[in-house]
Amino acid sequence: MRTFSISIDIAATTERVWQVMIDTGRWHEWTPSVTDVTRLETGPFAVGSTVLIRQPRLPPAKWTVTDVEPGRSFTWGSVGPGVRVTGRHSVESVGDGTRATLSIEVQGMLGGILWRMTRDITERYVTFEAKGFKARSEKPDFRHGDI
Repeated sequence: MRTFSISIDIAATTERVWQVMIDTGRWHEWTPSVTDVTRLETGPFAVGSTVLIRQPRLPPAKWTVTDVEPGRSFTWGSVGPGVRVTGRHSVESVGDGTRATLSIEVQGMLGGILWRMTRDITERYVTFEAKGFKARSEKPDFRHGDI
């Protein structure tokens, strides 16, 4: 199993950061690591929700939500031949703000090969996302082109 995790402190309430996290359709506005996220059904963001994520230099991937603790965290996964990728996004109150933690885990028979091929870009993209969560949560009109 290969993993990467990053935490970032954000000067915003956990409620604000959580809303930014689950508003997946707008991620492309505040992180250069995502060009589009399309919800594949309507309704609340919940276990069973699916999205199609398009990212630069990576093939489109379908992600399915496997766990949600409303206001705290969600986990989703994407499966391909011989590999399963799991992502977790969480928020926790710290002092006057929030700590957001993002992690990704790659498993499966071909997980090691996939990790070697994508580790650098995956770590860079997750870091972009953490910084984007911070910027968008602290400044609601932030767009990644602003930096």
